Amino acid sequence: MCTLALIGTALSVGGALIEGQQSRQMADYQARAYEQQARADAQAAAFEQGQERHKQDLLLSQARARAGASGVALSGSPIEVLAANARQGQLDIKAIQYGSQLRQNNLTTQAAISRFSGRQAAAASIFRAGGNLVSGLSGLYDPSRAVTFGNSAFPPAPGGGLY
Repeated sequence: MCTLALIGTALSVGGALIEGQQSRQMADYQARAYEQQARADAQAAAFEQGQERHKQDLLLSQARARAGASGVALSGSPIEVLAANARQGQLDIKAIQYGSQLRQNNLTTQAAISRFSGRQAAAASIFRAGGNLVSGLSGLYDPSRAVTFGNSAFPPAPGGGLY
């Protein structure tokens, strides 16, 4: 009986520790996934910025060509319009960068939270295992078999008297 109780206690302790380690591994995996998403977002934003720059360059070239074809000199009001369009294009590119940075920061924060919760789960499993160990070992104690002080641990001899 005692052996089965010890085996049950050992399995309970081991199970709690393994559960904590698996939770930590899952949290680490989730953190790596968040970090990979952040890198992918940075790459996508870089591509989108390049596309936006290319679009702005085309629009600027077309505006210059139209102005030149109309016979208007590129000074004064037309050049100011082109400069304003270029500034707006830069603002659009900056907005893409800003949005991407916000998403990357969010994903990096999620990765840190995931790692933290994994460490917390591992620590909690150690306490759970300790509780299981104490509970299991306390279940092994049988007061009827305990040695009491002041009495003999040996049964009295037959006949009951001392010689």
